[in-house]
Amino acid sequence: METVSKSISYETIIAYAQKVLDGGEITREEAEQLIHTSDEDTMILLAMADKIRQKFNDDTVDLCAIVNARSGKCPENCKFCAQSAHHDTGVTVYPFMEEDEIVNAAKKAKEAGAIRFSIVTSGRNTNNPKEFEQILSALTRIRKETGLEICCSLGLLTYEQAVQLKEIGVTRYHSNIETAPSHFPDICTTHSYEDKMSTISNAQKAGIRVCSGGILGLNETKEQRVEMAFELKRLGVDSIPLNILNPIKNTPFENNEPIPPLEILRTFAVFRFVLPNALIRTAGGREVNLRDLQAYALKGGLNGIMVGGYLTTAGRSPMDDLQMIKDLELSLNTVQQA
Repeated sequence: METVSKSISYETIIAYAQKVLDGGEITREEAEQLIHTSDEDTMILLAMADKIRQKFNDDTVDLCAIVNARSGKCPENCKFCAQSAHHDTGVTVYPFMEEDEIVNAAKKAKEAGAIRFSIVTSGRNTNNPKEFEQILSALTRIRKETGLEICCSLGLLTYEQAVQLKEIGVTRYHSNIETAPSHFPDICTTHSYEDKMSTISNAQKAGIRVCSGGILGLNETKEQRVEMAFELKRLGVDSIPLNILNPIKNTPFENNEPIPPLEILRTFAVFRFVLPNALIRTAGGREVNLRDLQAYALKGGLNGIMVGGYLTTAGRSPMDDLQMIKDLELSLNTVQQA
């Protein structure tokens, strides 16, 4: 059962924000109070989260894009996933894409304003040596032909693989923790939370920064969303994609109730309070779940969005996102990281 918290006053929201702005940290208990902010005071919470974003970041929006380079037939049983072989979702299945297709997708992403591009593959891992070499080759070409920062998301990762990725210039490895540690066993049983920790550790030991976040709407409590934020803080993750469940037919979560848009925005804001320096982006599911309130994410503490399509669902036109950023009088981040 979700804990019932007393409504937090707007004065307390402002006081907690000032604490962070002054270089302090909020506690988990304080974050749990913030995530229970009323609808009436939500705009105050968003404004304070954005003050924190302004203090510790800047007025640029970071755009990234991905390509689903190998789709379907995943042996893992993640309850939310259209690509799991455990769920008959009718998702398009194909083997690893041709290298030219991947590079062309990266070039289109650059035209849309992205500065970072990630190759994503379905499956538990990428332990096929031939395919891993193909991935290394494609990433090398993307970096050379587009100048984009290169990333990848290949499932569970060994340290040896991480070293090879680092050597060709991969700057980030993506591996979502998906949800709070306490909730993870209810989401997937074919791999463990410890497997996730091993992958994150292997990437970090090889000198690759980790991009890790999760999905809202997996039947977690509000307190577990706070737990996820503090777990990412503990892991030293500074690039955080926050997805919102877009229920897929014939998955165990197909009938999950959508989260109200203001509740989503409150969750985003709390992540900024907990992780003031992080790059926090809204990703999959934002169009379906936030609808006309998408712009509030970028004025409520977030500083990144994923553009174009996602793994198995289409996004909106990158031109619409660029117009939104312009209308908010923000600018695109064009600075790549070392």
